[in-house]
Amino acid sequence: MSEFWEDNFLDKQEMWGFEPAKSALLALDFFKGPSVKNVLIPGIGYGRNAEIFKSKGIQVTGIEISKTAIELARKHYGETMPIYHGSVSDMPFDDLKYDGIFCHALIHLLNANERAKLIQDCYGQLSDNGTMVFTAITKEAPNYGKGKKVGKDRFEFHRGVRIYYYDREAVETEFAEFGLTEIVAVDENQPMFLIRCKKSISKS
Repeated sequence: MSEFWEDNFLDKQEMWGFEPAKSALLALDFFKGPSVKNVLIPGIGYGRNAEIFKSKGIQVTGIEISKTAIELARKHYGETMPIYHGSVSDMPFDDLKYDGIFCHALIHLLNANERAKLIQDCYGQLSDNGTMVFTAITKEAPNYGKGKKVGKDRFEFHRGVRIYYYDREAVETEFAEFGLTEIVAVDENQPMFLIRCKKSISKS
């Protein structure tokens, strides 16, 4: 997986441009308010979804597996945005608590154990009353069922990339214990679910 993304960023550089994802704009609404001072973005890439949070005075910290993507982010943001180099499977990278977590188009690239760990790790780094937002590709995507089947609802359509396709039941199964409050269909470059979770003070 790391080689795939490194090769892609080397070849295509800022491949998605700098317009934020629709889901990032929705997440910004959830993160508005003086109580949200910092946001963690696992899989930050070159930072295209960071600017809208930073523009509101929110400190952004990223995690990114591709060194080239981090170099691109440094080109645009300098050293103003901490980015940890590594896989989200190695979280946590610090002992901070974050008021918001935004994880876009990443979780569906992981296997079941990795997905469970990512959700748990993100929830563990969420402040009390904090909100975490994930986006995940759905079974409505045109490539669902295509390519090599590598597990239930999981297919390798592009070499080296195995995608798990969600339905609402799968979202509820994986996120129910972590303050799941909302599942919204959103059309990015693929049909996705926006998954919103809130950490209540009463739950550790």
